[in-house]
Amino acid sequence: MRHIQLLLSLTFVFVSVFSKTADCATPALREEQAPVDSTRIEVHIEGMQAGTVRLVGTYGDQNYIADTTVADAGGHFVLRRERSLPSGFYYFLLPGQKNFSILVDKEDQFMTLRAKVADIPGTMEVKGSVNTALLYRNSRFQSAQDPELNQLSQIIRNNSASAPEYLEAKNRQNALLAVRKAHLDTIYREHPNTFFTKFKTAGQNPDWPEFRKPNGDLDTLRNLSYYREHFWDGVDFTDDRMLNTPVIFNKLKRYIVELTPQQPDSIIKVADPLIQRVMPYKEYFKFMVNWIGLNYENGKTKVMDGEAVMVYLIDKFVTPENAFWDTPENVNKLRKKIDEMKASLLGRKGPDVRANDINGQPKSIYEMTAPVIVVFMFSPDCEHCREQAPEIQRLYEKWKTRGVDFYGIAVNTKEEEWRSFVKSSGFTFTNVYDPTNRAIYAKYFVDITPELYILNKDRTIIAKNLAASQLETIFERELKK
Repeated sequence: MRHIQLLLSLTFVFVSVFSKTADCATPALREEQAPVDSTRIEVHIEGMQAGTVRLVGTYGDQNYIADTTVADAGGHFVLRRERSLPSGFYYFLLPGQKNFSILVDKEDQFMTLRAKVADIPGTMEVKGSVNTALLYRNSRFQSAQDPELNQLSQIIRNNSASAPEYLEAKNRQNALLAVRKAHLDTIYREHPNTFFTKFKTAGQNPDWPEFRKPNGDLDTLRNLSYYREHFWDGVDFTDDRMLNTPVIFNKLKRYIVELTPQQPDSIIKVADPLIQRVMPYKEYFKFMVNWIGLNYENGKTKVMDGEAVMVYLIDKFVTPENAFWDTPENVNKLRKKIDEMKASLLGRKGPDVRANDINGQPKSIYEMTAPVIVVFMFSPDCEHCREQAPEIQRLYEKWKTRGVDFYGIAVNTKEEEWRSFVKSSGFTFTNVYDPTNRAIYAKYFVDITPELYILNKDRTIIAKNLAASQLETIFERELKK
């Protein structure tokens, strides 16, 4: 595998998405060095071994070390800081890989925590932090319900909707969930302005409405539409604290990946209005446009032509005016790279390439007459190219009389190396090389070799980012049309 070009989204723009976290990580201070504490968290965990304790923070889908301290043999440690902890969700990673969570806001900077290592959530006592106290109050309530709810879910999965066991389990499940909701509503009424209330409200998913068709069947499309429409109702986009918790990432991943068909057009249709909605809220805009874009970068997704999502989002939203997290120069470099990728997206007309073949004769893709053309881009010093070369030649020999032709393009090499590779690989299909790179510039995008594109009889790109083992399935499907 040979990396030909690196997406500037990683190098220039997206690298600064989590720059906010760098300010959060302040080394632990010894007591004699801290005349004034802005944060002091004292912890007693009975039965815990001595050693280094790490405080781990959250930003979007990333965890980072926010601070460290040391626990003694009695399970006692103190975290002291000159700078306050930013509001957010944290967990202490203890020696022996045990951990426990805290929820921190401005008024939670001085707290005392006590628990037993064998059951930290069940024995946790909190003083000085309303938000962490509420976190454990709710956690203990839900933990008491979870065994029965899990059992009921299993019964529901194993029975049809008309079975008595299903109906009984469903009614009991609804009753338990109603009790859980009432429990949370009580906390919300008692503590309406706390970070915990905002945190839990943001994390709640909308109720599934169970709209039904006239014949009594579930109206799945209407239910999904309602669910999606109300999915973000509980999130206050003016509150940046939520980005320092797992809530926003978990919701975004569910919304984009789990609730959306994984096809570029469907993803773009959902992502576009969401990004527009959060554009006035800078931190949410930065996180969401970057996360969605990077999630569909080539090499990180199994979605065919997933980079079409990244291209669309960067082209529309990541402009020098909007991308406040980086310099205009870097953003323009990224946008130039995206322009190079546009021509070779699925469904686009495959660009023509005209360059000299191994005999010095100019050869053009558009001069080829086969109904299906495979554009094979390779580099002679690419290990995977060498591995796939015999299979590429075998497929050419098998399919050349059945309507498939191959057009090889050497990239990132020298003429002597190209000629040697073509000879040693036994390639007998058209192979071209342009030392100036003008023939292929901004036509078929390649960042990792080997790269394979398939063009149909209209020379539209119908498949890309393939392995040689996937080609025959495409050939059979296309030639039946």
